[in-house]
Amino acid sequence: MSNCYHCGLPVPKNLNLFVTINGESQPMCCMGCQAVAQAIIDANLQDFYKHRTSNAPTGKELVPEFLQKITVYDNPAIQKRFVRSEGELHEAALILEGITCAACVWLNERHLKTLPGVIDVQINYSTHRARVRWDNSQILLSEILEAVSQIGYIAHPYDAARQQEVLERERKEQLRRIGVAGVLGMQVMMISIALYAGAWYGMDAEFKTLFHWVNLILTLPIIFYAATPFFKNAWRDVSHRQFGMDVPIALALSLAFIGSIYTVFNEGHVYFDSIAMFVFFLLTGRYVELQARQRSARAAESLVHLVPTMATRLHKTAEGVEEELVLVADLEIGDKLLIRPGENIPADGTILEGNSSIDESLLTGESHPITKTAGQPLIAGTVNIESPLQMQIDKIGADTVLSHILRLLERAQTEKPAITQLADKVASWFVLGVLLLALGVAIYWWNVNPELWLTITLSVLVVTCPCALSLATPTAITAATSSLTQSGLLITRGHALESLAQATHFVFDKTGTLTKGQLRLLATHTYADFNQAECLQYVVALEHHSEHPIARALLAAWEELPHIDLEVISNRSNRYLPTTAISNHPGAGLQGDIAETRYFVGTPAFITKMTELRLEPEQLKNLEKEGNTLVFLANKKSLIAAFVLGDEIRSGARELIQALLQQGKSVSLLSGDHAIAVQRVAKAVGIETISAAMTPEDKLQAVKSLQKEGEIVAMIGDGVNDAPVLAQAQVSIAMGGGTQVARASADMILLTEQLPNLLIGINTAHKTLTIIRQNVAWAIGYNALALPAAAVGLIAPWMAAIGMSFSSLLVVTNALRLTLSKTEALDSKKRQS
Repeated sequence: MSNCYHCGLPVPKNLNLFVTINGESQPMCCMGCQAVAQAIIDANLQDFYKHRTSNAPTGKELVPEFLQKITVYDNPAIQKRFVRSEGELHEAALILEGITCAACVWLNERHLKTLPGVIDVQINYSTHRARVRWDNSQILLSEILEAVSQIGYIAHPYDAARQQEVLERERKEQLRRIGVAGVLGMQVMMISIALYAGAWYGMDAEFKTLFHWVNLILTLPIIFYAATPFFKNAWRDVSHRQFGMDVPIALALSLAFIGSIYTVFNEGHVYFDSIAMFVFFLLTGRYVELQARQRSARAAESLVHLVPTMATRLHKTAEGVEEELVLVADLEIGDKLLIRPGENIPADGTILEGNSSIDESLLTGESHPITKTAGQPLIAGTVNIESPLQMQIDKIGADTVLSHILRLLERAQTEKPAITQLADKVASWFVLGVLLLALGVAIYWWNVNPELWLTITLSVLVVTCPCALSLATPTAITAATSSLTQSGLLITRGHALESLAQATHFVFDKTGTLTKGQLRLLATHTYADFNQAECLQYVVALEHHSEHPIARALLAAWEELPHIDLEVISNRSNRYLPTTAISNHPGAGLQGDIAETRYFVGTPAFITKMTELRLEPEQLKNLEKEGNTLVFLANKKSLIAAFVLGDEIRSGARELIQALLQQGKSVSLLSGDHAIAVQRVAKAVGIETISAAMTPEDKLQAVKSLQKEGEIVAMIGDGVNDAPVLAQAQVSIAMGGGTQVARASADMILLTEQLPNLLIGINTAHKTLTIIRQNVAWAIGYNALALPAAAVGLIAPWMAAIGMSFSSLLVVTNALRLTLSKTEALDSKKRQS
C-alpha cells in the first residue's frame, strides 16, 4: 500500500488520485490533499516538498468548518425532522445560498444529478429551495451537501427560521452594496458632469487629470466591493464551463474599468460614470427582484410558520397532572398535550377532552371555524379558537398532513413545466450568443471607428443580458401556486397549471366530487332471517376495511344504532365481527369470510357476477326509483339485504359546470353508480354527457378514447377507483377529503372541497399562461429592439444598465399581478358568503 505524498497517510484501495509534482505523478489519499497539493503546484511553490521537514497536515484538517459540521445531518434522529424516508429512498428540502440566476439552478441540478445515488434534483429559482431524492445506501446527505459546496454554493436542510435569517442577511448585504454604489456613484456623476462641461467649454489639462484620478479612487470601492457578487458568480460559471447571466456583466465592468484606467494615463474617454450607474441600477434591480420573489412565495411560505416552536406536554404524577413546556421537535407519538385558546396545533392528533372551534383557514382555505369535540382529529398548523383542549399525538414531523402538503407544494414549485424548460435552454445559449455578438461588434467598430469600439461593446454586453427571459416563467409559476394555496387549491405538479389552462374536456366523478360524498343510510330492506341491525352488523364487518364514502355512511349508521338493541349490543363492544380473506374490487364491492361463510357487498352487477343470484329488474327498479345509491349484501346462494343510501349535491357544482360550458369546454360525468342516480345528479348540475355503472377500467378506457380524439382531459375525482383515471388524465384534481391513493395520483388537490374554487384555479391557470407569454414576448422583443440600437451606437452604457434592470423588474412585477388578482377573487368570494 502506498502513502499519500502530501500528508503521509495510507492511500485507500482502488483510489486513483494523483498530482504531478516536480515532473512525477504522486499519489494522494483524498480529494482534500489533492486540492491542496495542486494549489501549491499552481502557485509555483513545489520547492515546499523539497525543503519540508515533516508531512503536511491532512487535507481533511484543512476542510472548512462547514464541511466538518454537515456530517451531523446523517444522523437518523436528526433526519426525522426534515427527511422523508421510504426504505433506502430519502427525500429532503434544502436551502441553497448563492443562487443568483437560472444558470446557477442549472449548474447545481446538473452537478448533483451526476452523483451516484442521487435520483432526482429540482430547484426553485424563486425560493432558492431544492428538493433532492437519493438512495441512502449509495450516498449520504452530507456528501450531497459537500458536493454543492465544491462548486461554490452552500446547502443546508430547509428550516423556516434559518431561511428567513439567510434572506435577511442577503437583504442587508444588498442594501449595503447599493448604499456604497449610490453614494459614491453620485460623487462620480457630479465630477463627470464637470468633465462633460469642460469638454464643451474647455478645461485645463491638470484639472481634467485630477478629476479622472478622483473618479478612479471613488470607483474602486464600487468595483471591488459593490460589484463583487457579479465577478464571483461569473468566475464560478466560467470555471464550470457555464455561461451565466453575470458573465457578460462582469466582462462589461472589467472592460470599462480597464479602459478607463488606460485613459487616465493616456487620452480618450473614461467610463467611471457608466460603471457607477450600471452597478447601482443593477443592484437596485436585483434587490427589488428579491423582494418581489419573496412576496410571490409568501402565501405558500406562510404554511411553514403554522407549526409552533413550543408545546405544553401533560404528565401524570402522584399529585395530579403536570404541565411541561417542551420543544415541538422533541414530541413523540402518544404524548398528551394541552392546547390553549389562540395556540396553534403542533402535531396531528385526536382530541381527548374538551370541545372548541378550530380555524383551518390558512391550511385549507375554509373561511369558517369548525367545531370539534372529543374523538375528532386535529391537524398540525390549525388554530384553537375558543376553549382549552387536551389531545394525543398521532403523527409528528414529516408524517403530518401539513408536512405532506408542504412536500407537494415544494414538488410543484420545483418541477419545471415545458415552457420553463424551453426558456431556460434559450437563456443558456443566449448568453453565449451575446458574447459572440459582442466580439463581432467590437471587431467591426475597432476597424471602423476605434474611438467608439469600447463604448458600443459595453452597451451590447449590458443591454442584452437575458435576466428577463430567465425570470419570465419561474416568477409567474411561483406566484400562481402560492396564491392558489390561499384559496385552498394545492398545486402538486409543476405541469398542472399549464395543462389545466389547455384542458378541453372536464370529466367528473359523482360520489364525493359533484356530491358531498357524505352518504347516509335511508332504508334497509331484509330478504333473509336477519333483522336490520344484524344486516348492518355483517355489512360493516366488511366495509370497515374500505375508505369509500359508501363504507363511511354504513359505518356511521352502525355507530348510531340505539343501545337498547340488545341483540347486537354485545357485539358492538367488540366493534366488528372478525373477518378473513378480505378482497376489494374497486368500483364494485368487497368480499370476505365471516364465520367460515363468504359474504359479498356491492353493486347489483357485482352481486350478480360473484354469486348464483339473479336480481329481478322490477325489484331493482322499485329500489332505484328515487335515484338513490343501492348496496346489496349476499352470500353465494341467498340475498340478505339491500341498503338504500342518499347523497347531497355540493353547493356551487351547477355554477362550476355552467361556467365551464360557457368557456367552450366539454363536460362529462363518469360514475360507477346506477343510471337513475347518475341521471339525477347530471340533471341537477347541467351535465348532458353521462356514463353510469362504470368500472375503473371502463373509466380509464373512456378517458383514453377522449385523448385519442385529441381532447386534453382534466379529471376530477376522489376515490380509490378514481386513481387509475386520475393518473391517465393530462391534469387531475382530487378532492381534499378523498382517499390517500387519489390524492397521491393527482396533480392538484382541492383542499376546501368547494367547487367554485376550482373555477378560480382554471381562470388563474389561463392568466398564468398569458402572463408567461407576455413576459417571454417582452424579453425577446426588448432584446430584438435594444440589440441593434446598441450595436449601432444609439444606446450609451448607462442607458443600457437602466434598460436591462427595467426589463427584469417589469417581468417580475407582471407576475405579481397573479397574487393581486387572487386577493381580489378571495375578497369577492368572502363578500358573497
